[in-house]
Amino acid sequence: MSRKRYPRLSGFLALLSMLALSGCNMTLLDPKGQIGIDEKNLIITATLLMLLVVVPVIIMTFAFAWKYRESNTKATYAPDWHHSTKIEVVVWGVPTIIVAALGVLIWKSSHDLDPYKPLESTVKPVTIEVVALDWKWLFIYPEQGIATVNEIKFPANTPVNFRITSDTTMNSFFIPGLGGQIYAMAGMETKLHLISNENHVYDGMAANLSGEGFSDQKFKAYATSQADFDAWVAAVKKAPHPLALAEFKELAKPSAKNPVEYFDTVQPDLFQTVIDQYEGMNKGMGKRHEAGESKEVTEVDMNKHSAAGAEE
Repeated sequence: MSRKRYPRLSGFLALLSMLALSGCNMTLLDPKGQIGIDEKNLIITATLLMLLVVVPVIIMTFAFAWKYRESNTKATYAPDWHHSTKIEVVVWGVPTIIVAALGVLIWKSSHDLDPYKPLESTVKPVTIEVVALDWKWLFIYPEQGIATVNEIKFPANTPVNFRITSDTTMNSFFIPGLGGQIYAMAGMETKLHLISNENHVYDGMAANLSGEGFSDQKFKAYATSQADFDAWVAAVKKAPHPLALAEFKELAKPSAKNPVEYFDTVQPDLFQTVIDQYEGMNKGMGKRHEAGESKEVTEVDMNKHSAAGAEE
């Protein structure tokens, strides 16, 4: 009776495993960009190296438990045994070699996959300035003079240089199908260089908890042909919505599930202005304290700073 139940139990466990895995997002193990592919290979290589120790230990745990079970009277009983040079060499030597190999691998890959390192290519890169807001993403194309909310496009096989900051709490900019995440912080600029090896639609997300609208702070990233990218830029330029500092302040107000928006023109120094409203404030306070003043920096001061930058 029990034998007949085993096939059913096996089938049930297999079905349960399939249902559990059906909800898994395997994007990290199926990237479409070269940086993501290199990172995937690093993860797999490092995991396999560590399994060289883990798997034998698991096997030996069961093997020793079986061999030295109470009912096995043939197992050698040596209560006074205390040392074996061969065992010591294996126990210490193998992990040392693996740790050394991991150290070399990580050292090399940390430099090769440095997010600040520009990608080598004969194709001119596309620059996208990223501003994390509550709870949406603003993307500025300084060379094209346009901006979007919760949507980006770029040509495939073309390096994309991301300049990233935040106008609110710290966040994390992440396109799993292209490469690793990097933080977005107010008053600071971080960088990320990615490339798509093919035309594809990627899911982008905020990978850092940032409040009630965090779960919906997502965007789409489209890798297209150069012709399609040019056509998209031309279409965005037809949107009757300029983006200057006043419009930006309105856009920066908290809102969840924000729809895609296009802006046909952008204030040239807007990205730097977003950074300077925090960074410049600290510098201004420092200079005034040195001069013995205690006057606070007001919004008027920031507007004057932004206007001066625009005139330059």
